Amino acid sequence: MIKPMLRAFLFLFSLSVMLSSSLSSSALLAADRPNFVVIFCDDLGWGDLACYGHPTIATPHLDRMASEGTRMTQFYVAANVCTPSRAGLLTGRYPVRNGMYGKRRVLFPDSVGGLQDSEWTIAEVLRESGYRTGMVGKWHLGHLPQYLPTEHGFDSYYGIPYSNDMDKVPGKKGRAVFADPDYRDFNVPLLAGTAGNVQQIERPTNQNTITRRYTEKAVEYIQQNQNEPFFLYLAHSLPHVPLFRDEAFENHSLAGLYGDVIEEIDWSVGQILEQLRKSKLDSNTLVIFTSDNGPWLTFGDQGGSAGPLRNGKGTTFEGGHRVPGLIWMPGTVPAGRVHHGLASTLDLLPTFASMAGASLPEDVTLDGYDLRETLTGDAPSPRDRFFYYRDDRLMAARLGRYKAHFKTQDSYTKDSRIVNDHDPPLLYDLLIDIGEKRNIADARPEVLSKLAEAVQSHRDGMVVAPSQCDRKP
Repeated sequence: MIKPMLRAFLFLFSLSVMLSSSLSSSALLAADRPNFVVIFCDDLGWGDLACYGHPTIATPHLDRMASEGTRMTQFYVAANVCTPSRAGLLTGRYPVRNGMYGKRRVLFPDSVGGLQDSEWTIAEVLRESGYRTGMVGKWHLGHLPQYLPTEHGFDSYYGIPYSNDMDKVPGKKGRAVFADPDYRDFNVPLLAGTAGNVQQIERPTNQNTITRRYTEKAVEYIQQNQNEPFFLYLAHSLPHVPLFRDEAFENHSLAGLYGDVIEEIDWSVGQILEQLRKSKLDSNTLVIFTSDNGPWLTFGDQGGSAGPLRNGKGTTFEGGHRVPGLIWMPGTVPAGRVHHGLASTLDLLPTFASMAGASLPEDVTLDGYDLRETLTGDAPSPRDRFFYYRDDRLMAARLGRYKAHFKTQDSYTKDSRIVNDHDPPLLYDLLIDIGEKRNIADARPEVLSKLAEAVQSHRDGMVVAPSQCDRKP
Protein backbone atom coordinates (compact mmCIF):
# COMPACT_ATOMS: atom_id res chain seq x y z
CA MET A 1 0.00 0.00 0.00
CA ILE A 2 1.18 3.49 -0.76
CA LYS A 3 -0.47 5.68 1.80
CA PRO A 4 -0.42 9.11 0.08
CA MET A 5 -2.19 7.71 -3.00
CA LEU A 6 -5.00 6.40 -0.83
CA ARG A 7 -5.98 9.68 0.83
CA ALA A 8 -8.34 10.87 -1.87
CA PHE A 9 -9.78 7.40 -2.29
CA LEU A 10 -10.43 7.03 1.44
CA PHE A 11 -12.18 10.38 1.63
CA LEU A 12 -14.42 9.60 -1.34
CA PHE A 13 -15.12 6.10 -0.04
CA SER A 14 -16.12 7.39 3.39
CA LEU A 15 -18.30 10.05 1.81
CA SER A 16 -20.03 7.52 -0.44
CA VAL A 17 -20.73 5.27 2.55
CA MET A 18 -22.33 8.15 4.44
CA LEU A 19 -24.44 9.26 1.50
CA SER A 20 -25.56 5.90 0.17
CA SER A 21 -26.06 3.77 3.26
CA SER A 22 -29.61 3.49 4.51
CA LEU A 23 -30.32 3.16 8.24
CA SER A 24 -31.01 -0.54 7.91
CA SER A 25 -27.83 -1.28 5.97
CA SER A 26 -25.78 0.83 8.40
CA ALA A 27 -27.29 -1.04 11.33
CA LEU A 28 -26.41 -4.34 9.65
CA LEU A 29 -22.84 -3.13 9.09
CA ALA A 30 -22.53 -2.16 12.76
CA ALA A 31 -23.87 -5.56 13.82
CA ASP A 32 -21.34 -7.36 11.65
CA ARG A 33 -18.28 -5.54 12.89
CA PRO A 34 -17.44 -4.35 16.41
CA ASN A 35 -16.93 -0.78 17.48
CA PHE A 36 -13.76 0.19 19.33
CA VAL A 37 -13.31 2.70 22.15
CA VAL A 38 -9.89 3.42 23.65
CA ILE A 39 -9.83 5.51 26.84
CA PHE A 40 -6.27 6.66 27.44
CA CYS A 41 -5.36 8.52 30.63
CA ASP A 42 -2.28 10.69 31.15
CA ASP A 43 0.13 9.68 33.94
CA LEU A 44 -2.33 7.32 35.68
CA GLY A 45 -0.40 4.83 37.78
CA TRP A 46 -0.82 1.05 38.06
CA GLY A 47 -1.94 1.50 41.66
CA ASP A 48 -4.37 4.40 41.24
CA LEU A 49 -7.63 2.44 40.87
CA ALA A 50 -9.57 0.54 43.50
CA CYS A 51 -9.63 -2.55 41.28
CA TYR A 52 -5.81 -2.44 41.27
CA GLY A 53 -5.61 -2.05 45.02
CA HIS A 54 -5.87 1.65 45.86
CA PRO A 55 -7.47 1.87 49.33
CA THR A 56 -8.98 5.38 49.23
CA ILE A 57 -9.68 6.34 45.61
CA ALA A 58 -13.22 5.20 44.75
CA THR A 59 -13.61 3.95 41.18
CA PRO A 60 -16.97 2.12 41.09
CA HIS A 61 -17.46 2.42 37.32
CA LEU A 62 -13.99 1.11 36.52
CA ASP A 63 -14.44 -1.61 39.13
CA ARG A 64 -17.66 -2.63 37.39
CA MET A 65 -15.88 -2.53 34.04
CA ALA A 66 -13.28 -4.90 35.48
CA SER A 67 -15.93 -7.24 36.94
CA GLU A 68 -17.81 -7.31 33.61
CA GLY A 69 -14.62 -7.73 31.61
CA THR A 70 -10.95 -8.61 31.99
CA ARG A 71 -8.33 -6.93 34.15
CA MET A 72 -4.81 -7.26 32.78
CA THR A 73 -2.01 -7.35 35.35
CA GLN A 74 0.90 -7.18 32.88
CA PHE A 75 -0.19 -4.53 30.41
CA TYR A 76 2.53 -2.32 28.92
CA VAL A 77 2.77 0.92 27.00
CA ALA A 78 5.40 1.49 24.32
CA ALA A 79 7.17 4.27 26.21
CA ASN A 80 7.32 5.87 29.64
CA VAL A 81 6.46 9.43 28.56
CA CYS A 82 3.65 11.02 26.56
CA THR A 83 4.59 11.51 22.91
CA PRO A 84 6.31 8.18 22.16
CA SER A 85 3.71 6.23 24.12
CA ARG A 86 0.85 7.72 22.08
CA ALA A 87 2.69 7.06 18.85
CA GLY A 88 3.19 3.44 19.85
CA LEU A 89 -0.50 2.94 20.61
CA LEU A 90 -1.74 4.39 17.32
CA THR A 91 0.85 2.82 15.00
CA GLY A 92 1.57 -0.52 16.70
CA ARG A 93 5.28 0.28 16.37
CA TYR A 94 8.01 1.07 18.86
CA PRO A 95 8.68 4.82 18.80
CA VAL A 96 12.21 4.28 17.45
CA ARG A 97 10.57 2.91 14.30
CA ASN A 98 8.14 5.80 13.80
CA GLY A 99 10.50 8.60 14.84
CA MET A 100 8.46 9.80 17.80
CA TYR A 101 11.30 9.80 20.33
CA GLY A 102 14.28 11.99 21.18
CA LYS A 103 16.55 13.52 23.77
CA ARG A 104 13.79 16.08 24.46
CA ARG A 105 11.59 13.04 25.21
CA VAL A 106 8.33 14.66 24.02
CA LEU A 107 7.07 17.34 21.64
CA PHE A 108 6.73 20.93 22.87
CA PRO A 109 4.88 24.00 21.56
CA ASP A 110 8.09 25.04 19.76
CA SER A 111 8.61 21.62 18.14
CA VAL A 112 8.50 21.38 14.37
CA GLY A 113 8.21 17.59 14.12
CA GLY A 114 5.29 15.23 14.33
CA LEU A 115 3.91 11.86 13.31
CA GLN A 116 4.92 11.31 9.72
CA ASP A 117 2.50 10.82 6.85
CA SER A 118 4.12 7.48 6.04
CA GLU A 119 2.90 6.01 9.34
CA TRP A 120 -0.37 4.08 9.44
CA THR A 121 -2.60 4.62 12.47
CA ILE A 122 -5.47 2.56 13.88
CA ALA A 123 -7.81 5.25 12.58
CA GLU A 124 -6.49 4.96 9.02
CA VAL A 125 -6.59 1.18 8.97
CA LEU A 126 -10.18 1.11 10.24
CA ARG A 127 -11.38 4.03 8.11
CA GLU A 128 -10.11 2.26 5.01
CA SER A 129 -12.43 -0.56 6.02
CA GLY A 130 -15.47 1.72 6.31
CA TYR A 131 -15.31 2.81 9.94
CA ARG A 132 -16.13 6.25 11.26
CA THR A 133 -13.24 7.58 13.36
CA GLY A 134 -13.21 10.28 16.01
CA MET A 135 -10.75 11.61 18.53
CA VAL A 136 -11.41 13.54 21.73
CA GLY A 137 -8.65 14.76 24.07
CA LYS A 138 -4.89 15.20 24.14
CA TRP A 139 -3.05 14.50 20.88
CA HIS A 140 0.66 15.28 21.46
CA LEU A 141 1.88 13.90 18.15
CA GLY A 142 2.45 17.25 16.48
CA HIS A 143 0.56 20.54 16.84
CA LEU A 144 1.27 21.91 13.35
CA PRO A 145 -1.61 21.54 10.84
CA GLN A 146 0.01 18.71 8.87
CA TYR A 147 0.31 16.55 11.99
CA LEU A 148 -3.12 16.92 13.58
CA PRO A 149 -5.41 13.90 14.15
CA THR A 150 -7.52 14.74 11.10
CA GLU A 151 -4.38 14.23 8.98
CA HIS A 152 -3.92 10.76 10.43
CA GLY A 153 -7.24 9.07 9.81
CA PHE A 154 -9.63 10.76 12.24
CA ASP A 155 -12.81 12.25 10.76
CA SER A 156 -13.14 14.69 13.65
CA TYR A 157 -11.13 16.08 16.54
CA TYR A 158 -11.86 17.95 19.77
CA GLY A 159 -9.07 18.48 22.27
CA ILE A 160 -5.71 19.98 23.18
CA PRO A 161 -2.64 19.47 20.97
CA TYR A 162 -0.09 18.76 23.72
CA SER A 163 0.30 18.45 27.49
CA ASN A 164 -1.79 20.61 29.80
CA ASP A 165 1.27 22.08 31.57
CA MET A 166 2.68 23.59 28.39
CA ASP A 167 2.38 27.20 27.22
CA LYS A 168 2.95 28.35 30.79
CA VAL A 169 2.49 32.09 31.11
CA PRO A 170 5.04 34.24 32.99
CA GLY A 171 4.31 34.60 36.67
CA LYS A 172 4.40 31.88 39.27
CA LYS A 173 7.81 30.30 39.68
CA GLY A 174 8.74 26.61 39.68
CA ARG A 175 6.27 24.20 41.16
CA ALA A 176 4.24 26.93 42.83
CA VAL A 177 2.14 27.01 39.68
CA PHE A 178 1.03 23.41 40.40
CA ALA A 179 0.36 23.79 44.12
CA ASP A 180 -2.76 25.91 43.56
CA PRO A 181 -3.43 25.53 39.84
CA ASP A 182 -5.30 28.12 37.83
CA TYR A 183 -6.07 27.20 34.21
CA ARG A 184 -5.17 30.76 33.15
CA ASP A 185 -1.55 30.03 34.07
CA PHE A 186 -1.35 27.71 31.03
CA ASN A 187 -2.19 29.19 27.64
CA VAL A 188 -3.11 25.81 26.13
CA PRO A 189 -5.40 25.98 23.07
CA LEU A 190 -8.55 23.91 22.59
CA LEU A 191 -9.00 22.77 18.99
CA ALA A 192 -12.00 21.35 17.16
CA GLY A 193 -12.95 20.46 13.62
CA THR A 194 -12.70 18.07 10.72
CA ALA A 195 -10.09 17.41 8.05
CA GLY A 196 -8.78 20.68 6.66
CA ASN A 197 -10.92 22.71 9.05
CA VAL A 198 -9.54 22.37 12.58
CA GLN A 199 -9.92 25.67 14.43
CA GLN A 200 -8.86 27.05 17.79
CA ILE A 201 -12.08 27.53 19.75
CA GLU A 202 -10.74 28.50 23.17
CA ARG A 203 -7.47 29.78 24.66
CA PRO A 204 -6.57 29.24 27.39
CA THR A 205 -8.56 26.05 27.72
CA ASN A 206 -10.69 26.04 30.86
CA GLN A 207 -9.23 22.87 32.32
CA ASN A 208 -11.61 22.90 35.29
CA THR A 209 -14.28 21.58 32.94
CA ILE A 210 -12.13 19.67 30.47
CA THR A 211 -12.87 16.12 31.66
CA ARG A 212 -16.61 16.83 31.67
CA ARG A 213 -16.46 18.36 28.19
CA TYR A 214 -14.40 15.50 26.80
CA THR A 215 -17.00 13.13 28.21
CA GLU A 216 -19.89 15.04 26.67
CA LYS A 217 -18.18 15.01 23.27
CA ALA A 218 -17.46 11.28 23.55
CA VAL A 219 -21.06 10.47 24.46
CA GLU A 220 -22.29 12.68 21.63
CA TYR A 221 -19.97 10.89 19.21
CA ILE A 222 -21.42 7.51 20.18
CA GLN A 223 -24.97 8.82 19.77
CA GLN A 224 -24.24 10.26 16.33
CA ASN A 225 -22.46 7.17 15.01
CA GLN A 226 -24.42 4.35 16.61
CA ASN A 227 -25.68 3.06 13.26
CA GLU A 228 -22.22 2.66 11.73
CA PRO A 229 -19.06 0.91 12.93
CA PHE A 230 -16.83 3.42 14.69
CA PHE A 231 -13.52 3.92 16.46
CA LEU A 232 -13.43 6.48 19.27
CA TYR A 233 -10.11 7.47 20.82
CA LEU A 234 -10.63 9.40 24.06
CA ALA A 235 -7.28 10.61 25.42
CA HIS A 236 -7.77 12.36 28.75
CA SER A 237 -5.30 15.14 29.53
CA LEU A 238 -5.38 14.21 33.23
CA PRO A 239 -4.15 13.22 35.82
CA HIS A 240 -1.08 14.90 34.31
CA VAL A 241 -0.21 17.94 36.44
CA PRO A 242 -1.53 20.60 36.80
CA LEU A 243 -4.58 18.89 38.27
CA PHE A 244 -8.08 20.20 37.60
CA ARG A 245 -11.57 18.89 38.23
CA ASP A 246 -15.12 20.05 37.74
CA GLU A 247 -16.86 21.82 40.61
CA ALA A 248 -19.02 18.74 41.19
CA PHE A 249 -15.89 16.76 42.10
CA GLU A 250 -14.25 19.21 44.47
CA ASN A 251 -13.51 17.43 47.78
CA HIS A 252 -15.14 14.33 46.32
CA SER A 253 -12.39 11.89 47.25
CA LEU A 254 -10.75 10.77 50.46
CA ALA A 255 -7.48 10.93 48.52
CA GLY A 256 -7.50 14.70 48.04
CA LEU A 257 -7.13 16.62 44.78
CA TYR A 258 -5.52 13.71 42.92
CA GLY A 259 -8.32 11.42 44.05
CA ASP A 260 -10.91 13.97 42.89
CA VAL A 261 -9.37 13.92 39.41
CA ILE A 262 -9.37 10.11 39.20
CA GLU A 263 -12.93 9.87 40.50
CA GLU A 264 -14.10 12.30 37.81
CA ILE A 265 -12.39 10.15 35.18
CA ASP A 266 -14.16 7.14 36.71
CA TRP A 267 -17.46 9.01 36.35
CA SER A 268 -16.54 9.72 32.72
CA VAL A 269 -16.01 6.02 32.03
CA GLY A 270 -19.39 5.31 33.60
CA GLN A 271 -21.07 7.82 31.27
CA ILE A 272 -19.50 6.26 28.19
CA LEU A 273 -20.34 2.68 29.13
CA GLU A 274 -23.90 3.70 30.04
CA GLN A 275 -24.34 5.36 26.65
CA LEU A 276 -23.18 2.16 24.96
CA ARG A 277 -25.78 0.25 26.97
CA LYS A 278 -28.53 2.75 26.10
CA SER A 279 -27.62 2.53 22.43
CA LYS A 280 -27.61 -1.29 22.66
CA LEU A 281 -23.99 -1.30 21.52
CA ASP A 282 -22.44 -2.72 24.67
CA SER A 283 -22.24 -6.29 23.36
CA ASN A 284 -20.70 -5.07 20.10
CA THR A 285 -18.14 -2.58 21.38
CA LEU A 286 -14.64 -3.39 22.61
CA VAL A 287 -13.58 -0.83 25.22
CA ILE A 288 -9.98 -0.51 26.40
CA PHE A 289 -9.08 1.59 29.44
CA THR A 290 -5.41 2.30 30.14
CA SER A 291 -2.77 5.01 30.65
CA ASP A 292 0.08 6.46 28.59
CA ASN A 293 2.73 5.77 31.25
CA GLY A 294 3.17 5.44 34.98
CA PRO A 295 2.70 8.08 37.66
CA TRP A 296 4.78 11.27 37.95
CA LEU A 297 6.07 10.38 41.38
CA THR A 298 8.14 13.51 41.98
CA PHE A 299 4.90 15.46 42.36
CA GLY A 300 4.14 13.66 45.60
CA ASP A 301 0.45 13.74 46.50
CA GLN A 302 -0.33 15.06 43.01
CA GLY A 303 1.66 12.31 41.31
CA GLY A 304 -0.29 9.10 41.84
CA SER A 305 0.86 5.60 42.72
CA ALA A 306 2.58 2.71 40.96
CA GLY A 307 1.44 0.35 43.70
CA PRO A 308 4.05 -2.40 44.26
CA LEU A 309 5.91 -1.53 41.07
CA ARG A 310 9.31 0.16 41.14
CA ASN A 311 9.61 3.85 40.23
CA GLY A 312 7.31 5.60 37.75
CA LYS A 313 7.01 7.88 34.75
CA GLY A 314 10.15 8.46 32.71
CA THR A 315 11.96 5.31 33.83
CA THR A 316 12.26 1.84 32.36
CA PHE A 317 11.46 0.20 35.68
CA GLU A 318 8.04 -1.44 35.78
CA GLY A 319 6.36 1.61 37.27
CA GLY A 320 7.14 3.56 34.10
CA HIS A 321 5.81 1.10 31.51
CA ARG A 322 3.31 -1.19 33.25
CA VAL A 323 -0.13 0.40 33.53
CA PRO A 324 -3.75 -0.53 34.21
CA GLY A 325 -5.41 -2.42 31.36
CA LEU A 326 -9.16 -3.07 31.46
CA ILE A 327 -10.83 -4.87 28.54
CA TRP A 328 -14.64 -4.81 28.21
CA MET A 329 -17.06 -6.28 25.70
CA PRO A 330 -19.93 -8.11 27.44
CA GLY A 331 -20.58 -11.53 25.96
CA THR A 332 -17.27 -11.59 24.09
CA VAL A 333 -14.56 -10.67 26.60
CA PRO A 334 -14.77 -13.04 29.62
CA ALA A 335 -16.26 -11.37 32.69
CA GLY A 336 -14.47 -11.26 36.02
CA ARG A 337 -11.22 -12.55 34.56
CA VAL A 338 -7.81 -11.47 35.86
CA HIS A 339 -5.34 -12.12 33.05
CA HIS A 340 -1.61 -12.44 33.80
CA GLY A 341 -0.39 -12.75 30.20
CA LEU A 342 1.75 -10.07 28.58
CA ALA A 343 -0.05 -7.46 26.48
CA SER A 344 0.68 -3.97 25.21
CA THR A 345 -0.89 -0.98 23.54
CA LEU A 346 1.34 -1.98 20.62
CA ASP A 347 -1.05 -4.90 20.14
CA LEU A 348 -4.19 -2.81 19.64
CA LEU A 349 -3.75 -2.05 15.93
CA PRO A 350 -3.36 -5.69 14.79
CA THR A 351 -6.04 -6.85 17.23
CA PHE A 352 -8.59 -4.26 16.09
CA ALA A 353 -7.80 -4.99 12.44
CA SER A 354 -8.34 -8.70 13.05
CA MET A 355 -11.69 -8.15 14.77
CA ALA A 356 -12.84 -5.69 12.10
CA GLY A 357 -11.71 -7.78 9.15
CA ALA A 358 -9.52 -4.88 8.06
CA SER A 359 -6.31 -5.24 6.06
CA LEU A 360 -3.00 -4.39 7.69
CA PRO A 361 -0.50 -2.25 5.77
CA GLU A 362 1.74 -4.59 3.80
CA ASP A 363 4.83 -2.40 3.74
CA VAL A 364 5.02 -1.63 7.48
CA THR A 365 6.78 -3.63 10.20
CA LEU A 366 4.54 -3.90 13.26
CA ASP A 367 5.69 -4.63 16.80
CA GLY A 368 2.22 -5.62 17.96
CA TYR A 369 0.57 -9.03 18.18
CA ASP A 370 -2.99 -10.03 17.35
CA LEU A 371 -4.54 -10.65 20.78
CA ARG A 372 -8.03 -11.44 19.51
CA GLU A 373 -8.07 -15.03 20.73
CA THR A 374 -6.44 -14.01 24.01
CA LEU A 375 -8.87 -11.24 24.84
CA THR A 376 -11.99 -13.07 23.74
CA GLY A 377 -11.13 -16.66 24.66
CA ASP A 378 -8.72 -18.91 26.50
CA ALA A 379 -5.71 -18.69 24.20
CA PRO A 380 -2.44 -17.70 25.87
CA SER A 381 -0.98 -14.36 24.85
CA PRO A 382 1.25 -14.62 21.77
CA ARG A 383 3.43 -11.88 23.32
CA ASP A 384 6.31 -13.32 25.32
CA ARG A 385 8.69 -10.34 25.14
CA PHE A 386 8.82 -6.60 25.54
CA PHE A 387 11.57 -4.04 24.96
CA TYR A 388 11.99 -0.95 27.12
CA TYR A 389 13.39 2.15 25.42
CA ARG A 390 14.43 5.59 26.62
CA ASP A 391 14.72 7.77 23.50
CA ASP A 392 16.64 5.49 21.06
CA ARG A 393 18.47 3.50 23.74
CA LEU A 394 17.35 -0.03 24.54
CA MET A 395 17.53 0.03 28.33
CA ALA A 396 15.88 -3.26 29.30
CA ALA A 397 14.16 -6.31 27.87
CA ARG A 398 11.64 -8.84 29.10
CA LEU A 399 11.36 -12.46 28.01
CA GLY A 400 8.65 -14.51 29.69
CA ARG A 401 8.81 -13.90 33.42
CA TYR A 402 12.32 -12.44 33.39
CA LYS A 403 13.49 -8.88 32.85
CA ALA A 404 17.07 -7.69 32.30
CA HIS A 405 18.25 -4.10 32.78
CA PHE A 406 21.26 -3.16 30.64
CA LYS A 407 21.11 0.49 31.67
CA THR A 408 19.12 2.29 34.34
CA GLN A 409 18.43 6.00 34.65
CA ASP A 410 16.24 8.01 36.95
CA SER A 411 13.85 10.72 35.75
CA TYR A 412 12.83 14.13 37.06
CA THR A 413 15.33 14.09 39.95
CA LYS A 414 18.78 15.55 40.56
CA ASP A 415 20.27 12.20 39.49
CA SER A 416 18.32 11.94 36.26
CA ARG A 417 21.37 12.61 34.06
CA ILE A 418 23.31 9.71 35.51
CA VAL A 419 23.24 6.59 33.32
CA ASN A 420 24.14 3.37 35.12
CA ASP A 421 25.53 0.65 32.86
CA HIS A 422 25.14 -2.93 34.07
CA ASP A 423 27.47 -5.72 32.97
CA PRO A 424 26.23 -8.29 33.63
CA PRO A 425 22.71 -6.90 33.37
CA LEU A 426 20.44 -6.74 36.39
CA LEU A 427 17.97 -9.64 36.26
CA TYR A 428 14.59 -9.92 37.94
CA ASP A 429 11.89 -12.59 38.04
CA LEU A 430 8.82 -10.38 37.70
CA LEU A 431 6.33 -13.07 38.68
CA ILE A 432 7.98 -13.41 42.09
CA ASP A 433 9.65 -10.02 42.47
CA ILE A 434 7.19 -7.48 41.04
CA GLY A 435 9.08 -4.63 42.71
CA GLU A 436 12.42 -5.43 41.01
CA LYS A 437 14.27 -5.66 44.34
CA ARG A 438 16.29 -8.88 44.11
CA ASN A 439 18.88 -9.18 41.36
CA ILE A 440 19.28 -12.87 40.41
CA ALA A 441 21.78 -12.44 37.55
CA ASP A 442 24.49 -14.49 39.23
CA ALA A 443 22.15 -17.42 39.79
CA ARG A 444 20.57 -17.51 36.30
CA PRO A 445 23.22 -17.00 33.61
CA GLU A 446 21.25 -19.20 31.20
CA VAL A 447 18.33 -16.74 31.39
CA LEU A 448 20.63 -13.84 30.56
CA SER A 449 21.87 -15.81 27.56
CA LYS A 450 18.33 -16.30 26.25
CA LEU A 451 17.55 -12.63 26.81
CA ALA A 452 20.69 -11.66 24.90
CA GLU A 453 19.50 -13.77 21.95
CA ALA A 454 16.07 -12.11 22.04
CA VAL A 455 17.67 -8.67 22.12
CA GLN A 456 19.98 -9.46 19.22
CA SER A 457 17.04 -10.71 17.14
CA HIS A 458 15.16 -7.53 17.97
CA ARG A 459 18.10 -5.32 17.02
CA ASP A 460 18.57 -7.20 13.74
CA GLY A 461 15.04 -6.31 12.71
CA MET A 462 15.06 -2.71 13.89
CA VAL A 463 15.35 0.25 11.53
CA VAL A 464 15.59 3.45 13.57
CA ALA A 465 13.80 6.45 12.07
CA PRO A 466 15.09 10.02 12.44
CA SER A 467 13.91 11.69 15.66
CA GLN A 468 10.91 13.99 15.32
CA CYS A 469 11.13 15.25 18.90
CA ASP A 470 14.64 16.60 18.29
CA ARG A 471 13.97 17.87 14.79
CA LYS A 472 15.24 21.39 14.11
CA PRO A 473 13.45 24.06 12.01
